[in-house]
Amino acid sequence: MRAIVCRELGLLSALRLEEVAEPCLGPGQIRIGIKAAGINFPDILTVEGSYQHKPPLPFIVGFEIAGEVLEVADDVKNFEIGDRVIAGIRPGGFAEQAVVDASAVQHTPKRFDDITAAAFRVTYFTAYHCLFQRGRLKPGEWVLINGATGGVGLAAVEIAKLHGAKIIGTGGDDGKLEIVKQYGANHVINYEKGSFRDQVKEITGGCGVNLVYDPVGGNVFDQSLRCLTWHGRLVVVGFTSGRIPKMSLNYALIKGLSIIGCRAGEAYRNDPESGDRELQELLELAEAGKLHPFVSHVVPLERAVDGM
Repeated sequence: MRAIVCRELGLLSALRLEEVAEPCLGPGQIRIGIKAAGINFPDILTVEGSYQHKPPLPFIVGFEIAGEVLEVADDVKNFEIGDRVIAGIRPGGFAEQAVVDASAVQHTPKRFDDITAAAFRVTYFTAYHCLFQRGRLKPGEWVLINGATGGVGLAAVEIAKLHGAKIIGTGGDDGKLEIVKQYGANHVINYEKGSFRDQVKEITGGCGVNLVYDPVGGNVFDQSLRCLTWHGRLVVVGFTSGRIPKMSLNYALIKGLSIIGCRAGEAYRNDPESGDRELQELLELAEAGKLHPFVSHVVPLERAVDGM
């Protein structure tokens, strides 16, 4: 089968499309014919060697797939050949086939085609877990969603809106921020145009936001600390800016702030029962037509590096 293979950590240009052996099926596993694979920021970090999960070399790139069941192990009972499915994989998604533990596979929501389905699992589970399990977001609260123009940011906007939050979305591109508004943000701010603390305070009547959802880090994190109200919470989702910020803890003490780390995938692996429950809630929302994964570009397997 064909696959995008990483044989050395570093530049994406080192990735190659190769012919590799089909993976073997083991007990409790499902063989999936991959129709589409999602491209996520951790894919890039993994190739660079800067992600927390470091698979041994060589490896097939890709964390998220959608496709069709080709084969099931004898002890797998909930899936049949021909079922449309989505799955998380660590890694191995940029290929024509994958073998995945049945526990990491779900039936594809009927409203999603394969391309849409491949953009669902990572971004929406991350957003859901970080907003509610970690961030404890409540209806009527103000939430500042940084990087709202990215995958986990836009998913967070849509989910937060469904749960009755008031949303300020930030990003660095005015055109993309128009899409953020379409997904439910009450206000949007381009953080490339200067400090946004005063804008956030004005929007919230001088109070600040209850929750910050931050996958960006860097200067955006620094400013976001000053946007929180008394007893505000800041959920650290990632550092797409490239700078891991540092903070003076006296500010957290003075305002009674909570700084909360959120690693959604690892949380699922450590508490699969809770993870399954959260994912099931998302699948029900998807089946009801309330979630709309955004797909900006589609490229064939041989051009996966261009998509990254």
